[in-house]
Amino acid sequence: MTRRRPTFLLAVLLASAFALASAVGGTAAATAKPIAKAAWLNAVEVTEYYPAPESWFVGKKVAAPGIPGKHRIDWLYSATGLSMEGDGIGLDGQLYHIDALGDGGWVNAAAHPSVAGSSGWKGGSPVWRAGAYYLTKSKQLTFPLDGGGWSDGAGAKYVPLPGVSFASGPSKPLSYYQSIAVDPSMIPLGSRVYVAAYRNTAGHGWFTAADTGGAIIGRHIDVYRPPPATPDIGGQLLMDQRIYVVPPGKSVGKGGPSASGATAPPSGAASPSTKPTAPSTPTGGAAAP
Repeated sequence: MTRRRPTFLLAVLLASAFALASAVGGTAAATAKPIAKAAWLNAVEVTEYYPAPESWFVGKKVAAPGIPGKHRIDWLYSATGLSMEGDGIGLDGQLYHIDALGDGGWVNAAAHPSVAGSSGWKGGSPVWRAGAYYLTKSKQLTFPLDGGGWSDGAGAKYVPLPGVSFASGPSKPLSYYQSIAVDPSMIPLGSRVYVAAYRNTAGHGWFTAADTGGAIIGRHIDVYRPPPATPDIGGQLLMDQRIYVVPPGKSVGKGGPSASGATAPPSGAASPSTKPTAPSTPTGGAAAP
């Protein structure tokens, strides 16, 4: 065990939270129907996600298919890096994203399959893609550290990940505090969504449903935000929220947010057009999607 073990453990803990979110939303998603007219939706879980900053990771820098230079291996492939989060901020301050996940799914710390389902992760919480890692002599997953040494013992065998690739720029034209990820089987993509707890942010509480995520199931939305100042801060978690959903082409109905004093939703196209701006100094940490 090395001094940098807590960072790798953080990946496991955050992935566990991801599994719990999946389990909570699974039953609701199984019986959900897309919202067809403007309406309030009760008992909603609100989480946050953001681009994973490479500066928060500790792995050795390796070549990454599709993007220039070398980048930290755990930022590229771990359960809190680009492969899970989708987007990240490199050490150069530029935005990057996962372009193709490659073969296989996810594995746990023992390099055994970890498969997402409605009741959580079968096989335990995921910590890495099913490749691009090393195995110790005792068959445990490990990776080389940027300053030398290994995360969990010396690697004896490398397991490749065919078909994976990355690309420069954001994966989608999302805007901080104006875009959310949703379960499209309940909230149609392109919907305008009002969340009172965010009325003092850039969108004045109004968001565009512009993204999806593996753990976003049923009555669960994920707010896209800038990375926090430090990794231990994490994202906000709000339970049992009441939100207002306006499907594409529909208007706020009687009794909607504008009738109760909230800011009216923006007019025009529902899809966001402003790309996120990477901070000059990458900060923050990878959050469960």
